[in-house]
Amino acid sequence: MDRTQWTEKYRPKTLTEVRSNDKAIGELKEWAEKWDKKAAILYGPPGIGKTSAAYALANDMGWDTIELNASDQRTADIIKKIAGSAAQTGTFEGTTGRRLVILDEADNIYGNVDKGGTKAIADVIKKTKHPLILIANEYYEMPKALRALCRPIQFRTVQSKSIIRVLKKICDQEKIECDIVALNHIAENAPDFRSAVNDLQAIAQGRTKFDMTDVAVGLRDTRESIFKVLAKIFKSYDLKGALHASYALDESPEDFIHWIDENIAREYEGSVLVDAFECLSRADIFLGRVRRRQNYGLWRYAGEMMVCGVQHAKIEPRREYIPYKPPATWKRMGLGRSMKSVRDSVAAKIGKHCHVSQQYARSNLIPFLRMLFKDHECAVEISALLCLDITEIAFLLNVRADSKKAQKVHGISQEHIARETEHAIKIFGGFTSTSTNQYKLSEF
Repeated sequence: MDRTQWTEKYRPKTLTEVRSNDKAIGELKEWAEKWDKKAAILYGPPGIGKTSAAYALANDMGWDTIELNASDQRTADIIKKIAGSAAQTGTFEGTTGRRLVILDEADNIYGNVDKGGTKAIADVIKKTKHPLILIANEYYEMPKALRALCRPIQFRTVQSKSIIRVLKKICDQEKIECDIVALNHIAENAPDFRSAVNDLQAIAQGRTKFDMTDVAVGLRDTRESIFKVLAKIFKSYDLKGALHASYALDESPEDFIHWIDENIAREYEGSVLVDAFECLSRADIFLGRVRRRQNYGLWRYAGEMMVCGVQHAKIEPRREYIPYKPPATWKRMGLGRSMKSVRDSVAAKIGKHCHVSQQYARSNLIPFLRMLFKDHECAVEISALLCLDITEIAFLLNVRADSKKAQKVHGISQEHIARETEHAIKIFGGFTSTSTNQYKLSEF
């Protein structure tokens, strides 16, 4: 059986094959033809085709491509050496044609740690003789100095009908008989192209046909809004409904307890508040045992205490509307990044490296990595392998980003990355061919 990832196998080869975001595609093509700004920023939610559009543009224009990851090389010297030389010299074939440099995760270069990296990229943009595309999820998380040098092109969330067309085409190519109702269900439950195609592959690969029954078994659970779950806890007496809704959340109990803690005093007062905090305290005790014993079966008991216990503490729910707020403690996490964004960033890197979904990495692999991070050498090796920044390392170590422990692991891991990159530059010129005219940094 062909084990090729369908997201790569069916990546658009030209801009005309890119589904949805027609306005962004038009702006991208116009930028490439005019090249009035030396760099463009493609920004929007993950998985909607930004990187695919960049590669499709290169194919349309006949350009070589080089892809770098902003979170892989975290020092100014390496960014200058690799991106700078790549952007200023000729193509790999020795011709004078342009080369497209793609810098992914460009919104991960920010904060005190990467001021040098920001300046290095800005210098590269100013001096380049070749077009650069920066890929980012959050436009305004990028430094203002970089935004000023680039043309912003926004990619918006894709509609389910666009996803369905892509899924149907893949099924036709794979000679799989598909039920349109099943495709609709996959598309409606997937937040983006990448997730939908991964879901389709997980369900349909190896089959000659599939229907809604197969989808119901193989598809990810429908996710509840965290605000709806909070309302079920604070506003209702349905213990079973609230508990099941919490299971469907895209949050671990360790994250969800912060949401309840932040909003509990908005709904409860007096003795009810005391009783609710008592239940929350007991849930926190179970979570502490999870961390110490690495026994994640105890999550169940923590969840029951924080959901059912807090819900049952009230005498009568408040009838007026109460606006719920995200945990204030998350705002103090690391270099201003929320705990959730750090967690999702770590999960994305794990998922990309291990070829699993971000959801699976978040639920199953992050707890395992936290256990591995108790060993210093293991923490360093994994941090270098996944190119983790200091906030991500602190998250896995369960310490503050400014702690000596996090800084030590980060510093040594960066030395590992620098040595491996220098070695790649000396041996291979920094690049290995992944196809006829596409190049990426060597993995180590």
